[in-house]
Amino acid sequence: MNKTKKLIFNSSIEVFSKSGYRGATMDEIATTAGLAKGTLYYNFNSKEEIFNFIVDNGLKLLNDEIAAVNELNDDAIEKLKQICKIQLTFLYEHNSFFRVVMSQLWGNEERQFILREKVKGHIKEIEKYIQMGIEDGCIRKGDSEVMAYEFFGTLCSSAIYELINIENVSLEDTINKTLEFIFNGLINKEA
Repeated sequence: MNKTKKLIFNSSIEVFSKSGYRGATMDEIATTAGLAKGTLYYNFNSKEEIFNFIVDNGLKLLNDEIAAVNELNDDAIEKLKQICKIQLTFLYEHNSFFRVVMSQLWGNEERQFILREKVKGHIKEIEKYIQMGIEDGCIRKGDSEVMAYEFFGTLCSSAIYELINIENVSLEDTINKTLEFIFNGLINKEA
């Protein structure tokens, strides 16, 4: 990504995060980036195009980190733990991006359908490791697709907790508590 597009990427995330998709304007993005409006329009024809650009590139950053998990010689549980750590760290470090994505997951506009498909692709990666764990016997039998959505949902809930309590939260504690919850569940096995 060239310097100008990197500026637009960071500035548009900031603007969409603060103003929402509807409230964000090309003028505001250009001003925040310190660019002339003409430079912005030279690179992007519309706010929708910028939105798709930040989603594609933001998710690529996350997916590139998660792709490294494939290279590990660990079992499915360890790979899922690594995905948890990677995703929560990413969301902690890029909380404005997370806000933008979460705010646009619902709705009937084309960008929202496209975004849901991209998130679905991410969840399919999680499902792959859950299915591997089921086959290896280290994860209980069940619907790996539903389990993947529950896993992803738990990570999103932890990220929301981080966003709300950002000043008082320890990323390491949140990761450890989330891992404990995901892999031990709610049931008191001693009761």
